[in-house]
Amino acid sequence: MVGHDPGAEGAGDLSGRLVRVLTTVTVTEGLLARGILEAEGVPVLTKGEGEGPYRMGPVQLWVPEEFEIQARLVLEAIPTGDDTQTAEREQEGPSGDPE
Repeated sequence: MVGHDPGAEGAGDLSGRLVRVLTTVTVTEGLLARGILEAEGVPVLTKGEGEGPYRMGPVQLWVPEEFEIQARLVLEAIPTGDDTQTAEREQEGPSGDPE
């Protein structure tokens, strides 16, 4: 499994069942989400990541069943471009100028 150390303490406690927690439209989004999950200590398996110079298509992120809740909480906390635009609009006045 990508980003998972089989010799890590407690690794023998995993059920071996994987749960899909995210499907992204692009490879870039998938790799970024995988990196964020791994930084939080969540082991991740990616599927759909194309090989070669033209990496395209959706990417699925799978985590061990025991990490599903943690992974979903981490992914929910990731700000999206829509969140940034909403925050910028909230800081602007009714005329579109910053207050």
